[in-house]
Amino acid sequence: MAVTKQAAQRFDGERFNLRKLNELEVRKKYQIEITNRFAALENLSDDKDINRAWENIKENIKTSAKESLGLQELKQHKPWLHEECLGFLDQRKQAKMLWIHDPSQSNVDNLNHVRCDVSRHFRNKKKAYL
Repeated sequence: MAVTKQAAQRFDGERFNLRKLNELEVRKKYQIEITNRFAALENLSDDKDINRAWENIKENIKTSAKESLGLQELKQHKPWLHEECLGFLDQRKQAKMLWIHDPSQSNVDNLNHVRCDVSRHFRNKKKAYL
């Protein structure tokens, strides 16, 4: 079982609470707001620039979503890979290096035992995390 620590991916933009669209009242409110904004946009815009028109459309959608849906609250994730897990990884690496330098039967048994313990530990940690 290969285990590496991955860097967390960051998203700096706004995430809207799209689950609120399942509620009928909120969906109707959002539809009305979008319709009103685009009706106002049609009356105002005589722009020939396509990029400016796209920016206006995008901003209208974002502001409507922010007002009617709100922003999604991000939950904090706790990492399951702790210092204890890193100790197990070092223990497995040492057992493997010992086996590579001296491939005796006792080192093979020790490596298999350590691998089993490490896998069991990671499996239990991940179950507790999920």
